Amino acid sequence: MAGRVSIETRDELLGVTAALGVAETGALSPAEQRLLSRAPRVDRALAAACRRAIASGEDPLGEAFGVVASRAERRPLGATYTPQTIVRAMLDSSRLRTPSRVVDPGAGSGRFVVAAGRKFPDAELVAVEIDPLASLSLRAHLAAAGLSARARIVTADYRSLRLPSIAGPTLFIGNPPYVRHHDIEPRWKEWLVSEARGLELTASRLAGLHAHFFLQTARLVRAGDAGVFITAAEWLDVNYGSLIRRLFLERLGGYGLELLDPRVRAFSDADATAVVSGFEVGARPAAVSVRRVHSVAELGRSGTGGRVPRERLEQAPRWSALTRRARTPPTGFVELGELCRVHRGQVTGANRVWIADASVELPERCLFRSVTRARELFAAGGALSDSAVLRHVIDLPRELDEFSAPERRLVERFLRKAKLAGADLGFIARHRKAWWSVGLHEPAPILATYMARRPPAFVRNLCGARHLNIAHGLYPRERLSARVLDALAQHLSSATELRDGRTYAGGLTKFEPKEMERLLVPAPDQLPNGADQR
Repeated sequence: MAGRVSIETRDELLGVTAALGVAETGALSPAEQRLLSRAPRVDRALAAACRRAIASGEDPLGEAFGVVASRAERRPLGATYTPQTIVRAMLDSSRLRTPSRVVDPGAGSGRFVVAAGRKFPDAELVAVEIDPLASLSLRAHLAAAGLSARARIVTADYRSLRLPSIAGPTLFIGNPPYVRHHDIEPRWKEWLVSEARGLELTASRLAGLHAHFFLQTARLVRAGDAGVFITAAEWLDVNYGSLIRRLFLERLGGYGLELLDPRVRAFSDADATAVVSGFEVGARPAAVSVRRVHSVAELGRSGTGGRVPRERLEQAPRWSALTRRARTPPTGFVELGELCRVHRGQVTGANRVWIADASVELPERCLFRSVTRARELFAAGGALSDSAVLRHVIDLPRELDEFSAPERRLVERFLRKAKLAGADLGFIARHRKAWWSVGLHEPAPILATYMARRPPAFVRNLCGARHLNIAHGLYPRERLSARVLDALAQHLSSATELRDGRTYAGGLTKFEPKEMERLLVPAPDQLPNGADQR
């Protein structure tokens, strides 16, 4: 290992890129030229140390980029760099042994493209990077590695890339950036929808940037091409991910998925469950290799896992559960779903209207103490005993004729205010039988949080509170005694781990109702006092 190289400022990084020969890597973009024009001279020893580190397989420029560019600067571009161990494992797992060309769609400082250049000595290298500072680091990395002569660096948006035809196959490999849809320009959202339609697919404007990169890759590939991508894993399960799932199965020829256990941090500066997806264009395997790995060292290696029939993947709305091996519950244990149905709380569609403030004047029977914030359950400890700490949710019946005349006047005055606030126009309201009727569920004896950076809280609902969609309600399929419910909630609180859910970029771990129902719990007669279920 080379000694650690310390580059602490943006000017130092620019100076090092200039010293490593970035100007010899082809035409620079105007933005790169402007940056490079300000590059100061740096100590020769620093440049020499960088060369030695790069020769030994390290990436001092990428490390420096992570220091001099703040997380706030990197987040809008999804600039999270992949550890070298994962890069090597992904290259080793590729089904293309001698690609004629390698394309890295979000090259960053060049970890994938440099490693690919060393592994495939005859391959043309195409590296695409939109950030000019990262692109200069990429150029310098390639130059110092002696690979710039067969590399083409494109400082632009990957979605605008065009590739000329070549005689042999192309390997697409890299880490498509994760950027949430909130940070994607409307014109690119329209691009996604339009280009997907051109492939006879449907895309959601709520899709993250990695969906855009998968789609662009599907537009560029030809039969015989292949690829390996690592991304945040949420596309396996969320609605917008249906586009990626169809691309993976159909146009890309997906053959393998490796989901990293949520406890494994694939990226040092991002808390997200990661998945590695392998594809071979033109292939249509009858089954896809799907497995969960518990360490980075397991990536790309044969081992535990299974092959999921293509038909099952086509029909399944969520895929992460398919990476779990079928479990035989320990003696005396069952899945929670055998005891309880798990239901997400009700959606109001307009909390500002339906969560009552102190000024609301309505009949008492329309106001329900409800859990409206997850922190209310975290603060409750093991049991929610006092509903007075909770806010009211307004839930009117569908039929208003049951109110007395004075009550009806209060209700109609409230509804006029609600309409002025637009409460009747939202998607949720327009799909109710009566726009004013929220339809709260009956109180659940156990309430659970389902999205946080900590395991869920399972709380006994002793005060009969209702709950909104910030929580799940656990409803017994058959009557369970209070003592069994107490013991069940206590077991779930102590035994449930973050690994049982799925972690999104940003570090939030989520438990969908069906995922929560798969948690293993003692059978009622194994719980303390479980024999008495009266």
